[in-house]
Amino acid sequence: MALQAFRGELLSVARDPRDCEDAVRHEPDGLLVVEDGIVVARGPFAELAPRFADVALEDLPGLVVPGFVDAHVHYPQMDRIASHGEQLLDWLDRHIFPAEKALAARAHAEALAQAFLTELLRNGTTSALVFATVHEHSVDALFEAALERGMRVISGKVLMDLGPEGLRDTPASGRAESEALVRRWRGRGRLGYALTPRFALTSSDEQLADAGAFLAEHRDVLLHTHLAENVHECAAVAQRFPEAADYLDVYDRFGLVGPRSVFAHGVHLGDRACSRLHESGAGIAVCPSSNLFLGSGHFDFGQADRHGVKLGLGTDIGAGTSFSMLHTAGLAYQAALAREDRLDTFRALYLATAGSARLLGIADRVGALEVGQEADFVVLDPASTPLLARRTRGAPLAERLFALQILGDDRAVARTYLLGRCAWQRTFS
Repeated sequence: MALQAFRGELLSVARDPRDCEDAVRHEPDGLLVVEDGIVVARGPFAELAPRFADVALEDLPGLVVPGFVDAHVHYPQMDRIASHGEQLLDWLDRHIFPAEKALAARAHAEALAQAFLTELLRNGTTSALVFATVHEHSVDALFEAALERGMRVISGKVLMDLGPEGLRDTPASGRAESEALVRRWRGRGRLGYALTPRFALTSSDEQLADAGAFLAEHRDVLLHTHLAENVHECAAVAQRFPEAADYLDVYDRFGLVGPRSVFAHGVHLGDRACSRLHESGAGIAVCPSSNLFLGSGHFDFGQADRHGVKLGLGTDIGAGTSFSMLHTAGLAYQAALAREDRLDTFRALYLATAGSARLLGIADRVGALEVGQEADFVVLDPASTPLLARRTRGAPLAERLFALQILGDDRAVARTYLLGRCAWQRTFS
């Protein structure tokens, strides 16, 4: 691939502004140079342009940010988004488990995976940690589609030996199928594997113990599950595991809490659990849209920050109500404010990009558009709707970004690039 050069307003937040005063990097008129899909130079256009005068230049009108990284999303639930009624446990029984049973048909899984990845790209999401189903081929279908597109996707077969009929495996079959998937996909494209017990209530002690052993044996595999999402769920977990100090301790007792552990939600955590998360290097994928939709509560950013918990953002489709990480960042601001915390605008962008990448263990490759990273980026249009255009006209950077987070959605994504290649472009009818 020849060198590529992109000129535009560049913005990224490689480190958490909570901990780093100079975390924001902004070039109002910047140049991004890409070779073989990797960023090889970035800086002010006036300084870099003479070095790359012979390179074909593409102008990017709008605000250019790193591709969004969705730290928790369910592709099998896509067709059940906006399903009315019920909190978490009843919602699963009524809407989600029937939808996931449909993926027993390989053709359905393949079609759904394609539609799901297209929706991610429409919303500027270039990397994601994705729940599949208990069916082995649900992962194959997603990985095949992601490999074809060149997307960075991490996923795994759901472990669920206490699940409903039609969505139930065994400790032995769960282990065998997970091993087969790792062998089949390890090292291919931009794919990664995540060991995926659904949550504590859907796996036996035997399966949870085997999951811990699997995680210890496979050092390149993540742990992806749910934690302390809903008060009724937490009560059921406490009843089943009375000896555990709290919900996180259930996972800890089976060797599932460590630096490769990604726990979705964490709405109802005590200080002991937050301290343990920090100590272990595990982190939380915060999912404000889903938490609001299911009546689960608001994530406590203040508590997490006091303990230095590693955080990212997830849409959690299909309890989440939008694929847009812009919209999710805006809801995170509102969730924080509900607990009298103020989420900084640039920190919200960090959580949706480099923060989620750090949580997923891929921050060396994506999330900040730094030299040596993969050239996944999004061109945002602050004038994509009449209201956004009115609100952002003449506004400084922080105000434009905040307006995009509060008022923006997929319409604000003009283009999405994977490895320097335009993978999606908005069209107007």
